[in-house]
Amino acid sequence: MEIAEQVGMARRPVGVWRKRFAEVRLAAIEKDAPRPGRPCPERDSLTRRILEATTQTKPKQATHWSTRSLAAELGVSDARVARVWRAHGLQPHRVKTFKVSNDPDFAEKVHDVVGLYLNPPEHAIVLSVDEKTQVQALDRTQRGLPIHPASADLQPGRCGTMTHDYKRHGTTTLFAALNVAEGVVIDKCMKRHRHQEWIAFLKEIDARTPAGLDLHLIADLRPQENRRDAQAPQYAKLAEASPAIPHALHPHQQAAG
Repeated sequence: MEIAEQVGMARRPVGVWRKRFAEVRLAAIEKDAPRPGRPCPERDSLTRRILEATTQTKPKQATHWSTRSLAAELGVSDARVARVWRAHGLQPHRVKTFKVSNDPDFAEKVHDVVGLYLNPPEHAIVLSVDEKTQVQALDRTQRGLPIHPASADLQPGRCGTMTHDYKRHGTTTLFAALNVAEGVVIDKCMKRHRHQEWIAFLKEIDARTPAGLDLHLIADLRPQENRRDAQAPQYAKLAEASPAIPHALHPHQQAAG
């Protein structure tokens, strides 16, 4: 009765699971016990048909199957289709994008970057560094965060709001360095995004981190002509300006793609 009241469930299921745990311990509650009754003889074939239809066919005048449309096509219940999808992790209504890298040094860069994250050197800090250009500096007419009237905390169960009218103060460029191990961010906003600002941000990182530690920076250094950020096209200038860069910084190129 105490457990049922605490977890908000009925006494009967709580008693069943408590008894099973007392008899067999964790192995008895890791999954449901076998249910009585004869299993459906066509279960395996139906599962195979549902999986093949979901992954290899497409409905007419639609981009993907739904549980109801596929159930009507195969002559089964939509609940069965939903169970098969859930058991095999299928979500046809969702889209996941990917990109295959054409960088010939992709494996070496991944080994370098992932190795830094998993096993950072002693007396060093690993930072993931990037920038965001053309950030709009907007001053909206009303506060966007719902504040509880009795305190300064965010009110639970409420989302942030956004007014349609605002005053525009131009754009800014955000430079940020994330300390992945501690979740600390070093950031700075600047009006422009040239290599001079990038060097200035490197100096900012050096000034805001403990002295005596090496700084390993993971950044995207691909020299692509169509990039407009401060990193890629100007890294040749960064090499020329190496005396202005703090000596403790060790850049690591992020793998393309």
